Amino acid sequence: MQDWKTTTLGGLQFWTDYRWNAGCRLQKNAVTGHWRVIDAKNVRHARGSREECEVGFSELISQIAGGVRYDRVVVLMHGLMRTPRSMKSLSNALNAKQIGTMIAPSYASTRAPIATHAAAFRELVEAIPGQPQIDIVGHSLGNIVVRYAIGDWQQDGDPKGVLARMKHMVMLGPPNQGATIARKLAKTGLFVVITGKGGLELGRDWGELRGRLAIPPFPFAIVAGKLDSKYVSNPLVDGDSDFIVSVEETHLAGAAVEIVVPVIHSFLMDDPSVHEFVANFLQT
Repeated sequence: MQDWKTTTLGGLQFWTDYRWNAGCRLQKNAVTGHWRVIDAKNVRHARGSREECEVGFSELISQIAGGVRYDRVVVLMHGLMRTPRSMKSLSNALNAKQIGTMIAPSYASTRAPIATHAAAFRELVEAIPGQPQIDIVGHSLGNIVVRYAIGDWQQDGDPKGVLARMKHMVMLGPPNQGATIARKLAKTGLFVVITGKGGLELGRDWGELRGRLAIPPFPFAIVAGKLDSKYVSNPLVDGDSDFIVSVEETHLAGAAVEIVVPVIHSFLMDDPSVHEFVANFLQT
């Protein structure tokens, strides 16, 4: 295989991860459709078709990771228009508690529908080496992607026994009832250009999407943001909110715990009190 070693940005909004091991990733570009393999330092090792990159990924893992297998992983799913970097402070906090191995996948949230993101999530989780316990922490749209994937496993089958190994999930600012702001902004063409199909599915097309979303069949908690009245409210969101998602929109039947924190939506995963809550819930 041709040597493609070049430092990359790691994915950002154009790449979706389909495999992960020891920080090495097999990714697909949402625009061009081609594949590549990058290591934990974001250095590209292979580029081309999926078949070629599957081989390249296996070769890289054998050289770097030596066939690492995991006992427990925490999958951190970023939100719409965000990247794995947005989950870094939370990842560091959970690492300090030695809860498990942190996996923060990249997915092209603005370049494909939620069904596509969910399919990639399923592939990535099913391919994690070993039979690890799986915990999930999602931010915003990341929770909807996971709920869609769970629904697919329940409907289509779960050959890898993933659902039985999922033990906890914490949802940060989840638009579990859709998002009023997305419905209102969907009337503007610019919103569609910026957020893509995923943004429309949270708003205008929510009625078509919600029937595909499952309630996690394992303990889950919800963290909603509620800004103090001293802050300017968002006229595009109804009721108490974190400026993007209302407290009411985060609700989901069956939650083990629901808490409200005075934190803006974009920084829920950076707040120390949220870090402590997530760590405690995952360890309970």
